[in-house]
Amino acid sequence: MHRIFIAFLIFVTGNVLAQVHTKDFKRRIVIQDLDDPWEVTFGPDSNLWVTESKSYLVKKINPETGKSTLLLDLSNERKFARFDTLKEPKAPWPQGGLMGLALHPEFQHNKKFVYLCYVAHLNSVNSLGGAKYTGKLVRYQYNSQSEKLENPMVICDTLPQSNDHNSGRLAVGKLAGKYFLYLTVGDGGAGQYSNAGQPNYAQDKEHYSGKVLRFHLEPDNDAGDYNRWIPNDNPFNEQEKQNAVWTYGHRNAQGIAFAEIGRKEFLYASEHGPYGDDELNLIIKGKNYGHPNIIGYNDNNYNSFAGAVSDNKNLPLPWHTTLPTINEERSAAQFGDTFQEPEKVFKVISAEMLETVFSKSFKDAPYVPETSALAPSSLAIYTADAIPGWQNSLLIPSLKEGKLVRLQIGTDLKVEKEETNYFEAEVRYRDVAISTDGKKIYLSTDNSKASSGPSKENPQDTNCTGCIIEYKYEGNQ
Repeated sequence: MHRIFIAFLIFVTGNVLAQVHTKDFKRRIVIQDLDDPWEVTFGPDSNLWVTESKSYLVKKINPETGKSTLLLDLSNERKFARFDTLKEPKAPWPQGGLMGLALHPEFQHNKKFVYLCYVAHLNSVNSLGGAKYTGKLVRYQYNSQSEKLENPMVICDTLPQSNDHNSGRLAVGKLAGKYFLYLTVGDGGAGQYSNAGQPNYAQDKEHYSGKVLRFHLEPDNDAGDYNRWIPNDNPFNEQEKQNAVWTYGHRNAQGIAFAEIGRKEFLYASEHGPYGDDELNLIIKGKNYGHPNIIGYNDNNYNSFAGAVSDNKNLPLPWHTTLPTINEERSAAQFGDTFQEPEKVFKVISAEMLETVFSKSFKDAPYVPETSALAPSSLAIYTADAIPGWQNSLLIPSLKEGKLVRLQIGTDLKVEKEETNYFEAEVRYRDVAISTDGKKIYLSTDNSKASSGPSKENPQDTNCTGCIIEYKYEGNQ
């Protein structure tokens, strides 16, 4: 009898503790009027390390006072005008700009290294107004006396970038006991909208578009300025050529995060789908994540469609696409054991909805479909025990729905089906960071109200743009 009562008490208590709501958090604006804060990292010095994607500034912000310290101005590294254009046609701003930031895991000791990813050069503009850019991944050294980032070392200066789908998240994580640097690179929007006629390279392992890349934190002894940054055990290295590709078949993975649960080290990524079918993926060496042959789950909802507005080659650009028509999604299991199914798909789009989207695009071009999407912009893994029921949770901010999604993960790394939503507001949440003690969640918001394609259907009124917002847990312990 006592055992039954104790089991019942544990069950009830566990469920009560897990019921944490937005009302249990105190909301405070740390800082506002930033120029599209893209990355927010809670550093070991208890400051927020922030990149502003449009101004190309790197700042350190005291989360208690809001005091901002300028660490680096990279605007001179942006070899294209912010508002001006090429002669004709108009050159659009790249998606992002100055994007990811990561700190060396031994930053507080003798490894004061900061890693940055940004779009550097405008290469060309196509007839539809899409643009090709080149990006850089660079390591800087933090000078604690001057509070500046100095001594840049280029890790990679050939990153394919675009006006769309650049991804640009960085994460430092440990696999098999050693730390590495991981970078997400999008497919450049190839096959849709202003890039409808561009070839998509997500399945090409020799091309860095649509990939997760892996680099050393410090160079090895290999010959060449760039090979020395690429680990020798990367899956697609060749004898004469190093390759940074870790995984492939990605569309636009804007979130990436590491954690260790039990003794398991793992890496998750969140990724945008075309009209929905946003993915959460467990990133595993050498795996293929399907794009553009499999969208979301391998469930056949895209049969006879492509992962873009139209696959009708008789329509004028931009309403045809270079993306392949998917005859049968499940037949793409021809990838064999290289294909990795998503851990979870948000907003699965039905075949009936896709039929409506495509048929309307045939009749009403230009047509932007009004479909439901989460648009996951980032990802963090909560491993603290400060907020009841949150330990070992994935935290995913949403651009389109203005909320933070929490998913519980088990010791087997599997994701629970139920989602819990927090901090809903008329904003586009761009990034999430967690304080060291686990009691505070920091969310950054975009200045703009819309991005390309279906994401334009965001709220027209926002209540804090270019902000970093603190949500402090004050619920019952």
